[in-house]
Amino acid sequence: MTRPRAIIFDWDNTLIDSWAAIFDAQNHTLEAFGLPTWTMGEIRSRVRGSMRDTYPQLFGDRWREAGEVFYRRFAEKHLETLTPLAGSSEMLVELNAAGFYLAVVSNKRGDYLRQEAEQLGWSPLFGRIVGAFDAMRDKPAAEPVKLALDGSGVASGDEVWFAGDADIDLECAANTGCVPVLVRPEAPKRGEFDDFPPALHVTDCNALSKVLASL
Repeated sequence: MTRPRAIIFDWDNTLIDSWAAIFDAQNHTLEAFGLPTWTMGEIRSRVRGSMRDTYPQLFGDRWREAGEVFYRRFAEKHLETLTPLAGSSEMLVELNAAGFYLAVVSNKRGDYLRQEAEQLGWSPLFGRIVGAFDAMRDKPAAEPVKLALDGSGVASGDEVWFAGDADIDLECAANTGCVPVLVRPEAPKRGEFDDFPPALHVTDCNALSKVLASL
């Protein structure tokens, strides 16, 4: 593998842990619409796509109303429970100092992403922070990646790594020609990512930082 010029990160479960706020807001919304609530395991496995891609399947024609319920609840909690994952702050500081262009592409709504980055003091480390509804389509479509790289002087392709914890991140990398990097403690299971296999698997942010330092 060669040294990239830019690294695009997923947000939730890649750099930060905000599952407590997502769990609370999602189940609050399901209850409000008379639907069964989800376990934390179901939340972690099912919350992948953006709201405008997944909520119509859950709530039908009332999906925008459901989205408003979710975000009202989420806004009350997300900054209180925001927790950086181990090594993420140190990694971002090191990579920024080393001259990598850093960006975020997430399916969390963009304004909440930027609030969280500001809360953590990370905003100056990123060239762009792109969330749901910021581009014409959401991840895994190519538009958010193009927006994240806009003005960087780096085009999407093999000079860009896309680092995330889920299949949708690897799919987004494939859709944009970027190098797909899986960041999670568990190694890929047999057949888990047959459609969009990772080029690299690292267990956490510390491991990713060491790989990049070695190139």
